[in-house]
Amino acid sequence: MSTECTHDCSTCGSNCSERTAPQSMLEKPNEMSKVGKVIGVVSGKGGVGKSLVASMLAVGMQRAGKHAAILDADVTGPSIPKAFGVKEKVLGNELGMIPARSKMGIDIMSVNLMLPNDTDPVVWRGPVIAGVVKQFWTDVIWDDVDFLFVDMPPGTGDVPLTVFQSLPVDGIIIVTSPQELVSMIVQKAVKMAKMMDIPVLGIVENMSYAVCPDCGKKIMVYGESHTADIAKEYGIPLLAQIPMDPALAKCVDLGVIELHECDALDFAVEKLIGE
Repeated sequence: MSTECTHDCSTCGSNCSERTAPQSMLEKPNEMSKVGKVIGVVSGKGGVGKSLVASMLAVGMQRAGKHAAILDADVTGPSIPKAFGVKEKVLGNELGMIPARSKMGIDIMSVNLMLPNDTDPVVWRGPVIAGVVKQFWTDVIWDDVDFLFVDMPPGTGDVPLTVFQSLPVDGIIIVTSPQELVSMIVQKAVKMAKMMDIPVLGIVENMSYAVCPDCGKKIMVYGESHTADIAKEYGIPLLAQIPMDPALAKCVDLGVIELHECDALDFAVEKLIGE
């Protein structure tokens, strides 16, 4: 072993006697769990509708006859229970925690379902938050789930890194909006996924345009979108461009997102099923 050894064999080319094979950091799911595909829903920044897209994908999967579930990894800003109108607290037994279930049968695990009050803040440091997200995989019983969507917090910090290393993520969907600034941040998310060897399944652009209620004309509120150009540059499919829809926003506010009829993500759902 070299005197300058860093003890990190993944970055060393020497063939010494102390060399070890890379160790997997994947955590085992609860022994009662049965999960098909794990799809991360990510964004480079907040406020682009990542949780909305994760919710709509789960609803679309459920309508397609697949059992969907959502692991809400956005611990400090959980919004999934609100969108589905789920308020009952998570239960547990000696075998593990039982996720809450929406009216359509979507399983949901979120820190907000464990707090005394929905408005109680989660004031935890990064390692604690990452540990909780890991427990949502190891301790929760995900019963016969076809697609588990992981709603991750924005950015490329502790939680996305924990999810990528600890969960068997089959791929990610990046959510963005049309602004030029967001284009740069999308590229950061794409590059992080490539660094972690996680496939990017596609990009979903939210708030793409508004539709005039009188004439039906599309209004590009944020100007011309460059998302399609980025998708083409990296060879990633643009799965959807979701318009601004007051009816959808109202459904989310009322906790009845499952009642909203929208075909914007039908192609994305079909593609995920066909993967």
